[in-house]
Amino acid sequence: VFHMAAYQTVFRRIEKKYLLNRETFNAFFFGIRNRIVGDEYGKSTICSAYLDTPDYRLIRTSLDADDYKEKLRLRSYGKAAENGTVFLEIKKKCGGVVYKRRVSTQYTSAIDYITNGVALPDSQIQREIDYAMSFYGRPRPVSVICYEREAFFVSELPALRITFDTNLRCRLDSTALTDPPDGTLLLPDDTVIMEIETDGAMPLWLTNRLDCCGIIPHSFSKYGTAYRQLIANKRTPF
Repeated sequence: VFHMAAYQTVFRRIEKKYLLNRETFNAFFFGIRNRIVGDEYGKSTICSAYLDTPDYRLIRTSLDADDYKEKLRLRSYGKAAENGTVFLEIKKKCGGVVYKRRVSTQYTSAIDYITNGVALPDSQIQREIDYAMSFYGRPRPVSVICYEREAFFVSELPALRITFDTNLRCRLDSTALTDPPDGTLLLPDDTVIMEIETDGAMPLWLTNRLDCCGIIPHSFSKYGTAYRQLIANKRTPF
């Protein structure tokens, strides 16, 4: 049973990404395993259809920018059903702080909104998404990016979240989230993308473990990687 109320709609956080090989991941995870707790959804497959213009203005601007990045996407947890719940999201990164705002709706309603402009229920977040959609000239889905995610939190620091993503893949031939979550692998199959999300400083035990394993932050964008590897030299999708 899907519980929409269990999912946040507004996020503000500092987000750092790291690329680990399997050996480094194992060493790091072993050192923190007693301090973290798996979230209630455990391991899940995340599928995101990224929206962009015919000339890929959003991702090109994001890759070129230092201080401000913006993305629009439609996200499902696992393969979407026609009447299943999905999330229409706007994600902004400014000065190292990530702001993510999203609304939940049925998949068919989201597609009707994106492709035909049929209004979704009014809210402050929806008005922000409406503005971005208008500003960028009604961007359309151009790629689907999928991966497996395992998410953890720290019981004494609920704002501290650590996620591990594997099997990062991208599909260009169909942007329907109702299709199976397949695609072309974008990274070596032993690569783990780690994200640490906080509302401020990391605890000392975590920074010590990162140092012990020789792990340093790595600027990384899933959609940006897909664009560079699969999209940049292809013709426009619509």
